[in-house]
Amino acid sequence: MAEAGRRIRIDKWLWQARFFKSRTLAAERVAAGAVRLNGQRLFKPAHPVGAGDVLTFAQGGVIRVVRVLAAGTRRGPAAEARLLYADLDEPDDPALASGAE
Repeated sequence: MAEAGRRIRIDKWLWQARFFKSRTLAAERVAAGAVRLNGQRLFKPAHPVGAGDVLTFAQGGVIRVVRVLAAGTRRGPAAEARLLYADLDEPDDPALASGAE
């Protein structure tokens, strides 16, 4: 349960969750005001995030909306990084994800 209250810098979290190739790129996006935390635009890469927070940001021409599930401890493989967040834009029905109706 120690993980539940743990918070981490947003730039570090975005890098650990593999949304950005480097922590510097993540920090630049936050400093530019391109990341929102719970609907509020951020400008400080050191702003803390933790489980339950919702992040909104652009990635590759797509607007991502994710809920932070865990702070994480390292930048691990992609499968491990996927456990740090829940994609809120992801359809629940796999048939919808492929475009089939």
